[in-house]
Amino acid sequence: MDDKLTIFIAITSAAIVLQMLILLVMCVVLYKLSARLKTAADEAESRVFPLLENAKVLLQEVKTTLATIRPDVEAILKDVKTTLETTRPKVDLVLDNAAHVTTSARTDAERVHTTLNDLLDRVRLQVIRADEMVTHTMDRVETTSEKVQHSVMSPIRKVSGIAQAVSVGVETYFNNQKRRRNGGHSDEMFI
Repeated sequence: MDDKLTIFIAITSAAIVLQMLILLVMCVVLYKLSARLKTAADEAESRVFPLLENAKVLLQEVKTTLATIRPDVEAILKDVKTTLETTRPKVDLVLDNAAHVTTSARTDAERVHTTLNDLLDRVRLQVIRADEMVTHTMDRVETTSEKVQHSVMSPIRKVSGIAQAVSVGVETYFNNQKRRRNGGHSDEMFI
């Protein structure tokens, strides 16, 4: 009976160690995934910010050009019209590209934000599930140990009681035999 209890305890210990290893692997995978996401976010940020800086420089150049043209507006109106007519498609293209880059950057940033929030929610859910699994396992181990203790100790108490009764009976029997041999009173004499 002692070997079975030892085997049961060894199997239970192995199961708990296995669960710990699974949780450790989950933590390592989540750590690597968060590092990859940070790298991807940094890469997206390094690509978007230079484009925004270029757009700012172009806007500044356009403002500077317009500022230099203003003082002599009436005299240079015809030149400005022709210049605007020739540069307008380019400026529109630049502004459209800047608007597209800004929209794309905002969309990508929102997507990364949503992905990170989803990942955090999933990590929280997995941590809760792991906690519930460990709690459930510990409850089962406790219940099983109580059942094993009850199922092992109850028969041992009964066997111990029977052995004690047999021991008392044998001792009484041999004590009676000694008394008879020694000339002591026997129960038959009183009857």
